[in-house]
Amino acid sequence: MAGPCRLALVLLMLAGGAASAQDLALDPATGFAQQFAQAAPGGLPATSFPTGTAVLQAPILTLNDEQLFDESAWGARAEAEIEAAAAALATENRRIEAQLLAEERSLTDRRPGMDPAAFRAEADAFDERVTGIRRAQDVKARAVSRLREAERRAFFSAAVPILSEVMRKHGAVAILDARAIFLADSQIDVTAEVVALADQRLGPGAAPELPDPVEEPEGEDAPTPTAD
Repeated sequence: MAGPCRLALVLLMLAGGAASAQDLALDPATGFAQQFAQAAPGGLPATSFPTGTAVLQAPILTLNDEQLFDESAWGARAEAEIEAAAAALATENRRIEAQLLAEERSLTDRRPGMDPAAFRAEADAFDERVTGIRRAQDVKARAVSRLREAERRAFFSAAVPILSEVMRKHGAVAILDARAIFLADSQIDVTAEVVALADQRLGPGAAPELPDPVEEPEGEDAPTPTAD
């Protein structure tokens, strides 16, 4: 009798296993992460942590650094200033372009009554000035682009003590980039927590100082690029 009973028990276990495997079949409509969570005992995520304590204790935490910077007061201030600088530079470029086009038309209109050698000298000087102005404006554009990265570096450098504090608070040994993790429990994401602390401790911060752009184009008649 022991043999048949053992066989029946094995068959029941196999039947249960088959049902579980069927339940785990990937359904494109729900996605892997959702089914993985549903497969855990009691319908809880398989990676869930105990929530009975006041502060979650986890060896690994996750953080979305893009979201942290963008949603912080520092990031909002930086983005507003960068957009203002880019808009001012665009306005300046349009003004300089209009002035250079007017000078070019004037030179073209005067060409018939000019000595060929004089025209060539003036045209070459104009081309040289245009090249110098374009180079100076390109440097300014790159400076605006570098400002965003400089703001991020300054922010995260200032936020290091906050991140260390959050790690100790949760008993963690590491904070990983949430975007590089395939699956993780949402409870270990501390992005919102760090945003709140950064706003409280750092506020909007201050724009980092960058080296001045290159020198202005040479020539007394060269239009001076300004942001007014």
